[in-house]
Amino acid sequence: MITKELIIQTATQLFVENGVKTVTVDKIVKQLRTSKRTVYNHFENKTELLRACLAVYHLKVKTENETIINAAPNAIAALGSMQHEIVKRTYQVNPNFFSDIIHYHPGLLEDSYRNTKNFAHQQILDIAQWGIEDGIFQEDMDIEVVGKTVLVLLKLLKDNSLFPISKYSKERLTFGTLVPYLRGLCTPKGVRLLAKQEELFKISI
Repeated sequence: MITKELIIQTATQLFVENGVKTVTVDKIVKQLRTSKRTVYNHFENKTELLRACLAVYHLKVKTENETIINAAPNAIAALGSMQHEIVKRTYQVNPNFFSDIIHYHPGLLEDSYRNTKNFAHQQILDIAQWGIEDGIFQEDMDIEVVGKTVLVLLKLLKDNSLFPISKYSKERLTFGTLVPYLRGLCTPKGVRLLAKQEELFKISI
């Protein structure tokens, strides 16, 4: 039986692997071995289907991040493990996935992220507060500004157009941007901990 959940699951996989523009409803129904009518019984058009797929995708990322944070022994370890997950996704997601959404479905990505309560930014804020409480990060730092800055730095790690992988390895970018920035936020205790845990920020993919 072709359920709404199966349609979303199949479409999400196709979008993530191939980008959005090239994946038509015809391709989705061919993969499902069903008819367009089945898809349109659940979704008015491709945009509404994509909206549902983004909701599932963002929830998956949110859950993965929460698992990483909950398993980490401290804030620095949490950031190192999250960075690995972000870089890993760059190898799993077709770069056209996001660029196609931005170009052909303007506002949809922002709406989806907003509907998940800007989870990535909130998770970074929680990590920053955790680090302050543990005496790892300086207590007078502006966590709102730091949170946004760390997200930008993490995004830089997967920007292959700005930093071609043939010239800039992910490890080089990490130790040229994120690690020095974190070091500047740390207390002496945090600097010592970061030095011990720098291995966490090395990319093994």
